[in-house]
Amino acid sequence: MGDLLRSGPAPRARLRELLAAPDPVVAPGAYDALSARLVEQAGFDVVYMTGFGTTASLLGRPDVGLLGGAEMVDNARRIVAAVDVPVIADADTGYGNAINVVRTVQSYEQAGVAGVHLEDQVMPKKCGHMSGKAVIGTDEMAGKIRAAVAARRDPDFLVIARTDAAAVEGLDAALERARAYADAGADLLFVEAPTSEDDIARVARELAGVAPLVFNWAEGGRTPPLPLDRIAELGFSLVLFPIGTLLAATTGIRALLAALRADGTPAGALPGVPSFDEFTDLIGLPEIRSLEERFGA
Repeated sequence: MGDLLRSGPAPRARLRELLAAPDPVVAPGAYDALSARLVEQAGFDVVYMTGFGTTASLLGRPDVGLLGGAEMVDNARRIVAAVDVPVIADADTGYGNAINVVRTVQSYEQAGVAGVHLEDQVMPKKCGHMSGKAVIGTDEMAGKIRAAVAARRDPDFLVIARTDAAAVEGLDAALERARAYADAGADLLFVEAPTSEDDIARVARELAGVAPLVFNWAEGGRTPPLPLDRIAELGFSLVLFPIGTLLAATTGIRALLAALRADGTPAGALPGVPSFDEFTDLIGLPEIRSLEERFGA
């Protein structure tokens, strides 16, 4: 996992194979290289680079469009380098117009990402589960999707079209936009933040056969937390769990710091956390030692 000297199937082709299977692909969120390695080591076949988590980890700020494309691509590149499984990345609005989208897609592709999702929000964007969002016109977004499809050099690179229109214009408009984005060439469709199980089922029903569908199981967000078997029954192909790793890390860090503040040392919070040797093993020290022996370092 995450070998420095890699072998095995190409991640993009592997992702296409996974999405063609009958069961939905589960992609937990990672906000940095370490969390991505943990996702892979837990046995998951795909890593999702969360924009929310990337913003929180790099800036300590909310996901309100503060990061630029170069910063997001840099994080994606580090995550891709840390794992062997495919990485799907948040590419926000594409960071500009259709011409900017061309550069964005090419940059993510050069970083080794297996696919990106682009959303139809106005810049600066907001997290899809926040209030106060605004969307661009359908035709403008369809042009961005066409630009993304034309920009990719590897046909296995996935272009996922996300619409945030449900919260702004209603579900009817979001479904209409999704169909337009499929016509523009999107590989998957992502209707963000439906707020009831009936709405989720309607998305699945009305977009069945149009393109494979993404379900965003946003931890604590506005979408009901359906069981995975129900999501599979509805026919979704890709399920994102974007920020659970970030929230869990926050909980653990808080607990350790509270113990340190109260007791003067973190000893009370250390039971249950990895030992020093366990941690260096999980981040690949045995592989480094093997390479030292192999190459005579």
